[in-house]
Amino acid sequence: MSQAMATKTPQDEPLIVRQLADGVLRLTLNNPPANALSIAVLEQLSGALDSARDDGDVRVVILAAAGKLFSAGHDLKEMTEHREDEDRGRAFFEKTMRLCAHVMMSITNLPKPVIAEVDGLATAAGCQLVATCDLAICTDTSTFCTPGVNIGLFCSTPMVAVSRAAHRKQAMEMLLTGEAIDASTAKEFGLVNRIVPKDYLRTVTDKYASVIASKSPLTLKIGKEAFYQQLERPLSEAYEYTAWVMTENMLARDAEEGINAFLEKREPKWTGR
Repeated sequence: MSQAMATKTPQDEPLIVRQLADGVLRLTLNNPPANALSIAVLEQLSGALDSARDDGDVRVVILAAAGKLFSAGHDLKEMTEHREDEDRGRAFFEKTMRLCAHVMMSITNLPKPVIAEVDGLATAAGCQLVATCDLAICTDTSTFCTPGVNIGLFCSTPMVAVSRAAHRKQAMEMLLTGEAIDASTAKEFGLVNRIVPKDYLRTVTDKYASVIASKSPLTLKIGKEAFYQQLERPLSEAYEYTAWVMTENMLARDAEEGINAFLEKREPKWTGR
């Protein structure tokens, strides 16, 4: 089943294309050539993520992009136009950054895994978007950078996601130099999981999504939330918290069904309870 988001651009083209099949929701940024994260794109992406949260048919989300670039980040032309405002753009800049942060938090808080499918350049907030997703698969020609330092605008909000995905010194290398890294380096840094040839990108991403979508939706929800929660806790508190999570998880019907199915050597039948 395929469906486009209702909101259109002035050219009657959807900014976010929505396709749902077999529990996998594919959201495609459709703002080429740069796939800039304008206010309109961020608002529609936020709406699509909110819909995915409440849609029982969605088990996994893939975030992809149309064209030759994944995303060049914020729309600098749109932001520059607001320097003519009475406040020199302060209100608009704040709106942009808060909305972007909201979208990133929506991805992290979504009770369903999100996979970035990257082909081409992911820069600034576009790199932030990739780093925020739970998994990322890219082509061997993809590149990543946080180049704000080159134009006098340090990538402070992208830094939040990048510094949590990459090691500290590697994140600082990207942020301080503003230079692009290739796919192999991005994998070494921890920004992506897999690198594949362009012709196989969608096939591999769909396979990952299909495998994940076959799991219990309740278990995925529990696991994703616990993963991010325990990361922010001291070691002893993390173990105390996850021990409680596993106890609650063991009491779920899907855990009972899954364990029984394993012992009985059959496929489990998930109910999401």
